Amino acid sequence: MNNIKTVFSIKDLENLSGIKAHTIRIWEKRYQILEPMRTDTNIRLYDLSSLQKLLNISFLHEYGYKISKIASYPETEIPELVRQIVSAKNAKNHALNAFKMAMINFDQQLFFNTYDWLASEKTFQEIFQQVFLLLLDEIGLLWQTDTISPAHEHFISCLIRQKIILNSEKLQVLNPTKTDKVFVLSLPLNEIHELGLMYLHYEILLAGYQSIYLGESMPVCYLKDLKKHFDTIVYVSCFTVKPDRDEINSYIQVMADELLDDSTELWFTGRLAALIRQESFSEKVNVFSAIEELLVRL
Repeated sequence: MNNIKTVFSIKDLENLSGIKAHTIRIWEKRYQILEPMRTDTNIRLYDLSSLQKLLNISFLHEYGYKISKIASYPETEIPELVRQIVSAKNAKNHALNAFKMAMINFDQQLFFNTYDWLASEKTFQEIFQQVFLLLLDEIGLLWQTDTISPAHEHFISCLIRQKIILNSEKLQVLNPTKTDKVFVLSLPLNEIHELGLMYLHYEILLAGYQSIYLGESMPVCYLKDLKKHFDTIVYVSCFTVKPDRDEINSYIQVMADELLDDSTELWFTGRLAALIRQESFSEKVNVFSAIEELLVRL
């Protein structure tokens, strides 16, 4: 835990809050909203309380409060004002900020409290699509810009994973209501980013289908085993970092050769799915640009 980040650059604050560094500097100069620490070379540095304050200010500003008005409030009143105006209409941005603070602080209790607050008004489907998907997109950018460490990413991802598993289990004990096909979900070798596929598993169960979740790093040759047990199969996979970009279409060809027949289909989504040359394959190979697009087909 010695690598927990407690000091942030102004660029970190920009990445986490969405407020441009130039704007933060102006707000500091005109309204003294933050009091940064300074290095010997006069570089601004900020602590966790400054980050929390800026996230609250960002929320109020998006809600319509002028920065001059926000700056006039005593510092202790700003979090209370945020709590007072949070509603179903603006819960998304508030929850995003809370989840980011939970991630930065490795604060499980804040994560669970925020989730429970959302769950009192929203379904898990709404929470995932309206909040978690946005959070995961932001986490990818924050990691790329070195604002957060892999430890932060793993921490929040594991907590989201727990919620997907819990909600999926509630559906798995129910008998399928649709029996015309079975979905088999897996990831290619060395692909370890499975949150998207895990959520698809939940959505497929919610739609009333049987879903067989095989998880990460599943060799294509073993997927054939499922054909001994089920008549009509839709194989689903998400490509985030694997296969390698120059091997994606050859990988799809292997899957098509090994698995496709009159009673099977292949469905693909994920960041790298855009590289699939769909016109090179049969109509039984379906490519979706986003999870939401795939869900329309269920």
